[in-house]
Amino acid sequence: MELVVGVITSGGGVADEATMVKKVMRCRENERQALLDFKQGVADAYGILSSWGRSQEEDCCQWRGVQCSNRTGHVIILDLPSWYENSTNGWVFFTGKVRPSLLELKHLKYLNLMGNDFQSRPIPEFIGSLNKLQYLNLSRASFAGKIPPQLGNLTNLRSLDLSTNYHLNVTNLEWISHLHLLRYLDLSWVNLTEADWLQQIHKLPSLTELHLSSCMLPGTKSPLFPLTNSSSPIPLAVVDLSNNHFTPSSYNWLFNLSSSIVDIDMLGNYFGGSFPEAFGSILSLENLNLCFCWLEGELPNSLKNFSRLKSLDLGYNYLSGSLPDITKIPSLRKLWLSDNKLNGSFPDSFCQISGLVILDFSNNQMTGSLPDLSLFPSLRELYLKNNHLDGRFPKSIGQLLQLELIDVSSNSLEDTISEAYFSNLSKLNSLDLSFNSLALEFSSDWVPPSQLDIIRLAQCNLGTHFPKWLQSQYSFFELDISGAGISDTIPHWFWDLSPRLRYLNISYNQLHGVIPDLSLKFVDFARIDLSSNRLEGPITSIPPNVTLLNLSHNMLTGSIFFLCTFANQFLFLVDLSDNQLSGELPDCWMRIDRLSILNLANNNFSGKIPTSIGFLYRLGMLQLRNNIFIGELPSSLKNCYSLSLLDLSKNELSGEVPRWLGTHLTRLIVISLRNNKFSGSIPPQICYLTLAQVLDLSQNNISGSIPLCFDNLASLLQINSSDAAIGWGMTVQYSFNVSDIAGIYFANALVQWKGKESDYSKTLGLLKLIDLSSNNLGGKIPKEFASLVGLVSLNLSNNNLIGNIIEKIGQMKMLDTLDLSRNQLSGDIPSSLASLTLLSVLDLSNNNFTGKIPSSTQLQSFNASVYAGNAKLCGLPLTSKCPKDEINLLPPPVGRGKSDNNEKDEDRFVTVGFYISVILGFALGFWGFIIPILLWSTWRHTYFKFLDKTKDWIYVMMEINMARLQRKIGG
Repeated sequence: MELVVGVITSGGGVADEATMVKKVMRCRENERQALLDFKQGVADAYGILSSWGRSQEEDCCQWRGVQCSNRTGHVIILDLPSWYENSTNGWVFFTGKVRPSLLELKHLKYLNLMGNDFQSRPIPEFIGSLNKLQYLNLSRASFAGKIPPQLGNLTNLRSLDLSTNYHLNVTNLEWISHLHLLRYLDLSWVNLTEADWLQQIHKLPSLTELHLSSCMLPGTKSPLFPLTNSSSPIPLAVVDLSNNHFTPSSYNWLFNLSSSIVDIDMLGNYFGGSFPEAFGSILSLENLNLCFCWLEGELPNSLKNFSRLKSLDLGYNYLSGSLPDITKIPSLRKLWLSDNKLNGSFPDSFCQISGLVILDFSNNQMTGSLPDLSLFPSLRELYLKNNHLDGRFPKSIGQLLQLELIDVSSNSLEDTISEAYFSNLSKLNSLDLSFNSLALEFSSDWVPPSQLDIIRLAQCNLGTHFPKWLQSQYSFFELDISGAGISDTIPHWFWDLSPRLRYLNISYNQLHGVIPDLSLKFVDFARIDLSSNRLEGPITSIPPNVTLLNLSHNMLTGSIFFLCTFANQFLFLVDLSDNQLSGELPDCWMRIDRLSILNLANNNFSGKIPTSIGFLYRLGMLQLRNNIFIGELPSSLKNCYSLSLLDLSKNELSGEVPRWLGTHLTRLIVISLRNNKFSGSIPPQICYLTLAQVLDLSQNNISGSIPLCFDNLASLLQINSSDAAIGWGMTVQYSFNVSDIAGIYFANALVQWKGKESDYSKTLGLLKLIDLSSNNLGGKIPKEFASLVGLVSLNLSNNNLIGNIIEKIGQMKMLDTLDLSRNQLSGDIPSSLASLTLLSVLDLSNNNFTGKIPSSTQLQSFNASVYAGNAKLCGLPLTSKCPKDEINLLPPPVGRGKSDNNEKDEDRFVTVGFYISVILGFALGFWGFIIPILLWSTWRHTYFKFLDKTKDWIYVMMEINMARLQRKIGG
């Protein structure tokens, strides 16, 4: 008997090398030396090949990744792919090059070098001489250049995978037509723009599986290389053409390519328009993926033509309308319609698809209540999140014995749920009821029948006591019970529950207690949010590879030197704001140099800002507001060129505003240095910040004049050009090619707005503000300010500014707040100020303005205090009258005799004839008006319509004037 050695290809083929033998043969010496030479050509940092060549007599057939024929002793399998080990080592692979010594392996049938790093070297041409190869996998191995046509010599090849080598390309695929035995072909991510791919693929008579994803295939109206008349269909069953440039008129050839296609993946192509009904002509079709294809319109009733369809994915399109009757597809098992615009409720007939296993209607506009779920006995996964579903949570869900996942988050469901709903769901591993009006009332001794991997109950009412049923769950890796109304002490057992925990969110409760040593409590890439509770005590240690850490809004004390404990290459966010933390900042920021968000606002930190903070070159937001930092800004901060928000307000920082703020940090949107001790002048380089929307340098000791270049602030030259929020999408990278979207962190900043200090977050992006108040600025207001037509608030108060208000201030149409008070401004108030119709806060007090306040409903509606302290200013709403107004109000001079004569002359006109004329005129006018109204309906309707409009106009004007009067009184 001989040992059986099989070569299994992706196409399903097996090359039996030999049968079982009692005596195992050793490898050939020449092949052993060839393998050792191959090892010399690579850098093996992880010891993948450490078992190779330990001793001279060692059998190479026993080395890792090597298999030999037990009949001949020849090496027939070389299987050396990379693999993911853990977060410490990440992906385990070797680098280097493939040496020609592999040509000694003349009997090699299986070669797998997937996932190693060959450093952009070309695929060696000599691989085409290994003519016994049946399986070749060089995917994701960092090869570059042109694919060598010598691969066409591998006529025994059954499976070829060159995918995900991002810099590979080919212009001529003629060589592939020689691979007559090829069953599996994957060239995904290889540039095939200029290749005659369709013509050559049609020459592969054995091909059953084709993957050409992301190959930049063109979307022409017909194939670039039309099929010949002699072309016959090939036995293709699986076609993956996702993420290319096909359009509705460029894939008709697909329907003639094969008569046995079972699986089509066209994800990410631009189809546009309505659902392509031509796919219904492929009678063998079982799986269809048209996700991300920009489809629109309603789902057609022709879906019934897909009689054998088992899986349909139409997610992430623009489909609208109500659900069609899909009961005509009795074979349907998996239906994805997420992220469309579908509306309406579930039709009654929907429940007739009893064989559904996966149902995904997430992120649509579905209304009404949930259907009777007991009619889907085979259902394993149910996704209905982010719709408008209301009503009760169906108790029938407890009859879905196969159910593994429930996600009905972000709807309007209202119910009180007991443990009876879940007592039979022994296979349930993911539960998401977040953001509904649901109350969970479980008995204290209840033990769920399954171990959950994901528990998301955000904004559900769990009661005031910490949920004890969690004590029976010991394998979850995600737990979110934020905003659940819990007011309790965190029990000790909670911190030792799950060794798999990766995401924990217990924020927005009233939880008491101290944070234990977390360094061993979480697995890799942990996300921790304990914010907005009443936790106290010091922070001792955190997990070494934590990615998101939010402990803000608690009562934590002590220092933050725990951040220096580990070198963390994955930490993205640290938010420790609004605590009682103190001490100096550690000078170890180079150890967490991938940090993007750092928020330490509203604590008691002191000392200087450490220079190592300049190592945070990816930092997008830095908030050190309301601490006791001193000294100048470290020049190393200019290396943080990714900064969008810099808030250093309410400290004791000093020195000049650095010029590099404008020359290096050019991505800044929000800059707040308010309430510090900065001195010197405003550097003109500040005008390089073309993205700036909030510039706050108020409450410092800055002197000199305002730079004349503020019209370079491009964001302030545009109206309504920004988003409401400034946020960072948080992508957690679990490994070098696996990541997850962890949500959005919204920036916040403290700004002076309408005379009040306010903290803005989700509307921060709408603010366009310049605040230079409470400094020692002199000179005139630059006329360049008039160009800032998108500016919403301008505060130059409490300075030493002189001259006039700029004449073209009326161009700043978006101004809501203007404060020029407590300066030495003079001259008339320009009349263009009256055209600022959105102005709701104005303060021109305590200046040297003269003349009359321009007349307008807007300016006269403000309280008189707005103009107080300007001695030579007159006109409403001030009580002081202007000289011209007083002259106009004087009575005419009185002449003695002449006046009496005039009165007598006027009396002469009032005769009997005058009274008769008045009576006749009134009678004719009154009846001349009334009679037509009584006789003709059109006049009558017009008259009463006029009365209604007049009444409405009077009502609106009364309301407006009352509002202005209340604002005067309130001001």
